[in-house]
Parts: sequence; structure tokens; C-alpha cells
Amino acid sequence: MQYEIKQHDKFSYIEEGEGEPLVLLHGLFGALSNFRSLIDFFKQYNKVVVPMLPLLDMDILHTSVSGLAKYVHRFIELRDYKNIHLLGNSLGGHVGLVYLLKNESNRVKTVTLTGSSGLFESAMGDSYPKRGDREYIRKKTEYTFYDPAMATDELVEEVFSITNNRLKVIKIIALAKSAIRNNLEKELHDIKIPALLIWGKNDNITPPFVAEEFHKLLPDSELHFIDKCGHAPMMEVPDEFNSILLNFLKKHSVIATEA
Repeated sequence: MQYEIKQHDKFSYIEEGEGEPLVLLHGLFGALSNFRSLIDFFKQYNKVVVPMLPLLDMDILHTSVSGLAKYVHRFIELRDYKNIHLLGNSLGGHVGLVYLLKNESNRVKTVTLTGSSGLFESAMGDSYPKRGDREYIRKKTEYTFYDPAMATDELVEEVFSITNNRLKVIKIIALAKSAIRNNLEKELHDIKIPALLIWGKNDNITPPFVAEEFHKLLPDSELHFIDKCGHAPMMEVPDEFNSILLNFLKKHSVIATEA
């Protein structure tokens, strides 16, 4: 299904459905396809919102986790969303956490993290090859998943086209370094809202011990591991992911129940 990309001021976003907003923040190589199953499922219960994060379009000085958190803050204020359920995958989770820590806001009711950076990650920016090495990009993309077949030609091409641009590579490395510098271990206890952690047991990038650490440091959190699943559970095991998230949201929000 194709979604309408809406425009408000300088912000591009998707907004589908009605109800309490479920705001989805994608990761460094994230695209709409990452959230397709999630959007299709939750638009019957929530207003599902996906801001297009300008990961590779900001000037280099603002290409950072904090710069992206400010962007999310401006977007949420402009759209005047309330009773938000914030969900972030990978770098998107990290951006969501920094947004929560930097803004004294009563707009957000819950936060959901899946494969989030912020404590530790084996970043893709660790060892860039020469541009144009498609096979390297395929291997790195496969490494994201438990099942390497998830790294379709289309997905590999998407990542390859980004990494084949010199300026974009510089910005990816800047973001990866910013994520490593911006460690949240000492601050997470300040996030008091209910937190849901959905983690792949076979996540190579943010391994299971990272999820355990988030669970320990976030005061009101629950942790769910999914077996035979890598760094992007909402893509790899969408039915199980959606079921866990729905049960959590039913506990913490006004949500339509199934007919």
C-alpha cells in the first residue's frame, strides 16, 4: 500500500488512522518499508505518524542525535500531538530517548524501543569500504537480520545508493559517532513513563545484553525477546511484534478494541 506523504511547513510525514498518536522514528538506514506492517496494523487503533527524519539532509554541524531530537521536538510542537506513544528502532529509539530527556513534556505517554542505540551498538559506520562495494553492503544488510533472505535486492539497493554518495557517507559516520558519544546510561532513570522493549534474541548490532541494560535502567519498563529475530523485529516478525505492542498499548492508552 502507498501512503500519502503530507507536508506541514518544512516537515514531511505520514499520518494514517485516528486515535492517540503512535509516532514512529526510523533508524539510520530506515525507510517507510521498515514500518509497513506496523502502519497497516495499527492505523485501525491509533493515528500512526511517521516523520521523515532528515538524517542525511541536515547541515553537517547539526547531523547528530541531538540535532534529530530537536527536529522531532519541533515537529511534535507544530502538529500539537498529545497523548503520544513514541516508538523508535535503532537510531530512531536513541533520538526518541534524547527528545524525552531534553524536553519537559507531558505530551508522551509511553515509549517503545526496538534495537535501540543509546547504550551500545556495533555500528554500520565502523568500517566503510570504498564506495561502490555492493557485495560489502549486501553482507552488512544481511547482518541486520536473523534470516539473510530479508536483505532483498530492493533493500540492498536502497542502502547501496545511500552509501555510494560521498557526502551521505560522511553524514552517516557523523551520526554513528554522535550515537556512540551520546551514551544515556546515567540519564535513563529520569524517564519515568512506561517503556516497552521488544528485542530480537539474535540482534547482532544491539545484542540482547543491551536490552537487559535498558530494562535495568528504565524505571518502568517491560522487556520481550523474540527468538530467531535480528535488529528489526517489526520487519522480520511483524505479527509477533504487533501483538506485543498492542497488548502494551491497551494497558496504557485509550485504544479501540477489536470488533
